[in-house]
Amino acid sequence: MIRFKKTYLFLTLFFLTLVTLQAQDTAQKPIRMVVVGMTHGHVGLILNKIGQPDIQLVGFYEPNRELALRFAKQYHFDEKLIYDNLDKMLDAVKPEAAVAFGSIYEHMAMVEACAPRGIHVMVEKPLATNMEHANKMQQLAQKYHIFLLTDFETSWYPSTAKSYQLVNDSNFVGKVRKVVIHDGHNGPKEIGCNKEFLDWLTDPIQNGGGALIDFGCYGANLMTYLKKGQEPISVTAVTRQFKPEVYPKVDDDATIIVSYPESECIIQASWNWPISRKDMEIYGETGYVLADNNTDMRLRNQKMDADSKIKVTSKDVAVYEDPFAYFIGVIRGKIKMTNYDLYSLENNMTVVKILDAARESAKIGKAVVLKK
Repeated sequence: MIRFKKTYLFLTLFFLTLVTLQAQDTAQKPIRMVVVGMTHGHVGLILNKIGQPDIQLVGFYEPNRELALRFAKQYHFDEKLIYDNLDKMLDAVKPEAAVAFGSIYEHMAMVEACAPRGIHVMVEKPLATNMEHANKMQQLAQKYHIFLLTDFETSWYPSTAKSYQLVNDSNFVGKVRKVVIHDGHNGPKEIGCNKEFLDWLTDPIQNGGGALIDFGCYGANLMTYLKKGQEPISVTAVTRQFKPEVYPKVDDDATIIVSYPESECIIQASWNWPISRKDMEIYGETGYVLADNNTDMRLRNQKMDADSKIKVTSKDVAVYEDPFAYFIGVIRGKIKMTNYDLYSLENNMTVVKILDAARESAKIGKAVVLKK
């Protein structure tokens, strides 16, 4: 009996140790990831990860072989990993995760291919060009239990995390009444976007619109985050074509007013700013927060005699400055997203809803009331 107990105890400890080691091994293994599309100008973000220990890039889907070969030469990856058929690539390399760097319109087809195979997806902003696509993508993600994230540059900003903290955790500004968000630059052609990127970025189908979609999505995402997922009651928008000779098919400037029961958000999205900008102003009943860029902020409330200028970094607030590390953290269970998290599916469904309404408002010339 004693020998039996010792043997049982030994086997129990052995299996517990084995399970623990396997769990640690899984956590430490690089995630098998594929790149779906390479026409997005930000594809360098993931290609710069080649050779890093946390990500193993096992496939690259891109129908434009000339473009794919150009990147293979530039970033030193094996051209044998390039595929022009998405389904064949996914079946051949069996990734855990996929990141999108094609047009926004192509996001739905990517999710249609990845979700049934249990492959988690992160797309570049915004989630989709319209609510029809967004609804189908959400249904697929939920049916096949995959994570579907949307990446925004402003999600990496320490100033974004600090702004949320000041609004929702410390009550620095009191009840929020108005948020003004500016995003954009002097135009994708003007800043030198490559032809492959420019071709779909200025296409009303592939991008869903112009500056309204390209930069209006930032404000919608940030406001949904600040409001902890609360949906607006109406959206009013005006779009302009200040440069029809450059952008004949889409708007190049948009002003969007998003109304809530007790506050409003003014989103100014443009391909006509004299300089590139991504900044946010938050005004409450007792104070304000001005996020001038990713780190520089100005704060003031009724207890202060002047602005307090601060520089905030990831050492000061909890923020992932690497979107792929965040994606891996979600997949591995290290990060639990809230429904209003900047990357979350729920937040970004609201973003598409706001953009859809803004596009309709600009078309009909009046406010669009959102249905519950």
